[in-house]
Amino acid sequence: MNSLTNIWNHPKTSAAGLLIAVASIAGVLSQQGVTLGKAGTGTVVSLASALATALLGLLAKDPEAASQQPGQSFSPDSASQRAGASSGSAKLGAWMLIALLIPLPWMQGCSGISVAQDIVNWTPALQSAVATVDSTAALLAPADAPIFTAATTGFDAASNLLVAQAKAYLANPSAGALQLLQTQVVTFQQQVNSALLQAARIVDPNSQTHALTVIQAVATIVNTILALVASISSKAAVAHMSAQTGIKLAMLRPYLNNTRAAELIAAHYGEPLTVARMQVAQVEQAEINAGF
Repeated sequence: MNSLTNIWNHPKTSAAGLLIAVASIAGVLSQQGVTLGKAGTGTVVSLASALATALLGLLAKDPEAASQQPGQSFSPDSASQRAGASSGSAKLGAWMLIALLIPLPWMQGCSGISVAQDIVNWTPALQSAVATVDSTAALLAPADAPIFTAATTGFDAASNLLVAQAKAYLANPSAGALQLLQTQVVTFQQQVNSALLQAARIVDPNSQTHALTVIQAVATIVNTILALVASISSKAAVAHMSAQTGIKLAMLRPYLNNTRAAELIAAHYGEPLTVARMQVAQVEQAEINAGF
């Protein structure tokens, strides 16, 4: 009876909780390839997720309580009630916003065109990260610079090829272009993973920290692109992609700083850092589960 009473007394919160649950479950089903049938050009699962998030948005836009009118007597109790209601509405709105923002673009079953455009949109950040890697060797201890240079050789060529193939797929989203994109993103990801493991062997603490930081910036972008590509690939293709990875993400966890990764994601998508942290953890785990 207490549960029913709570639902009756707090209908807005209860409705938000239900919609958040629907959106979350739909996201998990979508990641697992469960569609529950077609709905127009999409799926029943994507339709349910879209409706849930849309209704959450409507709930989050409810007007605030009316402010005190001129001449109205002040009551501490009423002021406290208004403050409590305002605080509750703010908290509810915040959780709704988080529920709406948690799924990254690559977790939403985007079309091939939108994914390719998103990859191309990462081009400036990727090129900047690679340029930073190129200039880092001069900042390391003399004994460590050759190790770092050897570990990161090929980043420029790999990043340029990945961007070119993303643009080619955006211009002509064919199966052949997608296959080339799948191959290149896995190849580049493995180069970056290898570089992280090699940088971790650098003895000098300052050099090691600096090396890992700049390589991880590239790794964050490449893993983001990997997730984007996987989101428009078939299960068989994703399985084939993961089979080509010898250095798994789980092996790199001791050397990764998820806060720095979240800062990069938050800056790119213009979202709160707290949300970006959850997204980074979600996507990392999804990629590990997929065998990467």
